[in-house]
Amino acid sequence: MMLTALAAAAPTPASAAGTSDAEYRPGACNIGPAEISRRRRAGHIGLIVTVGLFVVLVAAHVPPLARLIVGLPAAGAAAGYLQAIFKFCAGFASRGIFNFGELGQTEQVEDVAARARDRNRANQILVGSLAVGIVAAIVAAALPL
Repeated sequence: MMLTALAAAAPTPASAAGTSDAEYRPGACNIGPAEISRRRRAGHIGLIVTVGLFVVLVAAHVPPLARLIVGLPAAGAAAGYLQAIFKFCAGFASRGIFNFGELGQTEQVEDVAARARDRNRANQILVGSLAVGIVAAIVAAALPL
């Protein structure tokens, strides 16, 4: 599906009202329900791994500084949740694609300006995920357990 800059940027009345995000919008929405569900599931898995890792490290009496490793799965969980919340895949943005169909069916973003807006949103998600990971790591290391 080829998109023009105007068609890609113009929200439908339904999406403008917040009732539907079933179309590509540069920097705002590049995944549909199936991909959103996949990102949410990744967030759940990352959260479970984060909590499980923290419990194992505490139970093994690992030094607090070593608990910083908890930040890695926490950042992954945050990335999954942020992408689901924003209906936006950072990886797709970096590759210049989007998907509103079945899993694995992607389409190219042809407009250069749209791709730039997508990369900007992807960077915001990356920074947010890293921030969550850093906070989780600091908290895990600082807890007196």
